[in-house]
Amino acid sequence: MPPTARTLAAGPCTGAEWPDNPVLVEVERSGFLESVHRGSLVVLGPDGEVRFAAGAVDRPMLPRSSNKPVQATALLAAGWTPRSARELAIGAGSHSGEDGHRELAAAMLGAVGLDPDHLGCPPALPSHEPTRAAWLTGGRAPQRTAMNCSGKHAAMLSACVASGWPVEGYLDRDHPLQQAIESRLSEAAGEQVTAVVVDGCGAPQHALSPTGLARGVLSLVQAEAGSHERAVADGMRAEPWFVAGTGREDTDLMRAVPGLLVKGGADGVHVAALPGAGAVALKLDDGGDRGRMPALAGGLRRLGVPAEALAPWLHASVTGGAEQVGVVRPAAVLGS
Repeated sequence: MPPTARTLAAGPCTGAEWPDNPVLVEVERSGFLESVHRGSLVVLGPDGEVRFAAGAVDRPMLPRSSNKPVQATALLAAGWTPRSARELAIGAGSHSGEDGHRELAAAMLGAVGLDPDHLGCPPALPSHEPTRAAWLTGGRAPQRTAMNCSGKHAAMLSACVASGWPVEGYLDRDHPLQQAIESRLSEAAGEQVTAVVVDGCGAPQHALSPTGLARGVLSLVQAEAGSHERAVADGMRAEPWFVAGTGREDTDLMRAVPGLLVKGGADGVHVAALPGAGAVALKLDDGGDRGRMPALAGGLRRLGVPAEALAPWLHASVTGGAEQVGVVRPAAVLGS
């Protein structure tokens, strides 16, 4: 019997086998190179072929929440019937726990006769700072619907109800829902899932390469209208606030670049795809957030996205006192 989601499966590499990836992002302070972020980044053309690669783009890594758009197509195939584009977006998103996010996740559960107690994700405080501050000053306790993955979990439970699968144990790797998700991720990536571990929300998390991740998300934006793949892409792009939230990079970038599908993941992962142009996927070795957007923006420039549209993310300010004294920027390997 395969292990459950509570069992950490051995990954494909040990720390000693970590690749010597190139510098993707540089941090300059007052003319001094203070820090660098190494990693792997791949750019695919609209045909899915590799047009540019830096680092170990075929090495398995954990895409974390960047897997969610493809995961959502498995939920649709299992019978999940979203009532709106907003439900599609939050089902494939990582929301900030704002009022509208929590209310929609709860409504999705109510529509299939469930409630937040059925969620397998842990209780959390909202990550949206004003909402979080109001909760703390009001003495409100963490809630499951405030957890950033509650939309995905509500969609998973909805798919279970639609298919007649048990909602109990829906996070176990051998549950039919999780088996369908694992199979779908491999199919879309064009490669086998090489490890299954426990994600931060308690669900199974599946190891793929940056190339496989990019290939899967590209297939969504290139899909025919009316398909499950295109429905997810269209829903996320139509309702980007439900993918992330106020002031979040994914939301703002999708609003800035028409047609672009973007999904970040924890520990330094990001993926984006643009129909007719291609896709970018990256993993930063240090797992940090600071270098993700300059690296992603550098990759998107290779897809032909204008630098002006990417300006808020291509370079980030390094401050000293009240002034800008440096910049976080894509490294020379990305052509910037």
